[in-house]
Amino acid sequence: MKDVTLNREDIVRLCERVEGAQTRAYEIPKLTNEYPAMTMDDGYAVQNELRRRFIEQGHKLVGWKAGLTSRAKMKQMGVEVPSIGFLTDKMAVPEGGKISVSELVHPRVECEIAFVTSNDLEGPNCTAEQVLAATDYVLPAIEIIDSRFQKFSFDLQSVIADNGSSARFVGGGRPRYASDLDLRTLGVVMEKNGEIVEMGAGAAVMNNPAEAVAMLVNILHGLGEYLPKGSFVMSGGITAAVAVEPGDFVSARFQELGSVSVSFIE
Repeated sequence: MKDVTLNREDIVRLCERVEGAQTRAYEIPKLTNEYPAMTMDDGYAVQNELRRRFIEQGHKLVGWKAGLTSRAKMKQMGVEVPSIGFLTDKMAVPEGGKISVSELVHPRVECEIAFVTSNDLEGPNCTAEQVLAATDYVLPAIEIIDSRFQKFSFDLQSVIADNGSSARFVGGGRPRYASDLDLRTLGVVMEKNGEIVEMGAGAAVMNNPAEAVAMLVNILHGLGEYLPKGSFVMSGGITAAVAVEPGDFVSARFQELGSVSVSFIE
């Protein structure tokens, strides 16, 4: 990370701010209000400190997620560049499970195609073809994102520091070999309480979700890391994110991959 401008004390301070908002579910102002010169690398420095703390507290790193990879999502969030965030075992929710909304600030859901890797992947020039060759299988997933920022006022630097708004994720359906599918044309329908709320196809994610995973691997390289085999990788929202509240039931039906669902309680 060449463009880190924050000192160690600032990184720790911002990490504590983000960690408090995530673990105790309250809003915070966007970080650039206080640090207007913050760079994306500063955001990743804060995210890395957050990951270190979570692992120290007993979380296990299970994989990564690409964020802001669809045009719909970029437009919704007012940003122009994708980002990445880490995933831990404590964020995982079983298929058909229940999520308590009181543990979250602004919960929203989106449908994603998840990859499970069979080989290590490294940047700096990772390609979609290499991703597909190193993929054990793909499966459908719902990501529950949760922006902790007041009035949805944020920017990319703050979102990266907040670990890409990561909160929970659910995998399910029927795992399939990626080679048996055309990920670009693979369709998905999201329903909330039985009503269709979003529809899309894999091509919404950088024209092919495997491209998003390659981008993630290349960003990891810039952070001095690689994607180890056995990683669970969410490739980014195919649809715009949909807000949820207690009592909602969300189901995502994926062509060729079956469905995945989750319920929300108080």
